[in-house]
Amino acid sequence: MSIDVSTEQGVLTLTLNRPDKKNALNKQMYEQLVQQLQQASQNDDVKVVLLQGSAECFSSGNDLADFLQSGELNDTHPTVMFLYEIAKFPKPVVAAVAGLAIGIGTTVLLHCDLVYSTADCRFQLPFTQLGLCPEAGSSLLLPLLIGHQRASSMLLLSEAIDGNEAWRIGIVNQLVAKQDLLEFALNKAKKLAALPADAVQSSKKLMKSGSAVQ
Repeated sequence: MSIDVSTEQGVLTLTLNRPDKKNALNKQMYEQLVQQLQQASQNDDVKVVLLQGSAECFSSGNDLADFLQSGELNDTHPTVMFLYEIAKFPKPVVAAVAGLAIGIGTTVLLHCDLVYSTADCRFQLPFTQLGLCPEAGSSLLLPLLIGHQRASSMLLLSEAIDGNEAWRIGIVNQLVAKQDLLEFALNKAKKLAALPADAVQSSKKLMKSGSAVQ
């Protein structure tokens, strides 16, 4: 299994664990993520989801070889289902990001509520280099978050940014030392989980409604 799952004090932690492929996501991993999000949305004991890789690498993106063999991208494809589930997920999603955040490793963060990163993390969206259009609603969400011009640098030119720049332009909430990142993010998730769930979830829904992203 390439997704490690643990629960602590109302926090469901989903850890990408495929170090030999720098946590590149394959069909099986997407299926696991979909299953966990679907279950978590219906489980009152889960208040918050924490998405993380290791302290060395978040994700190098999709496993392209697996992706090309995984069938047509329709509503039942695990990748599409995952993006749908995380986009409409009613509970807070926290992300801890270190090392590489390439492709889906960055676009998934646009659907998270709190993002914590190391300063030396590398964020990149190499879609045009691969002859692809932006995924996961990033062509809408990224310009809304950082502005059209900055988004063009990342989406059209595939220019990489580090954690410092990601924090400066608003992709990241806070920079954390690598050795402290995972514990720091977990503590933030626990803090969220300790708050009144109805108030937290209603606030998230209102913010998403206000930005017309639901």
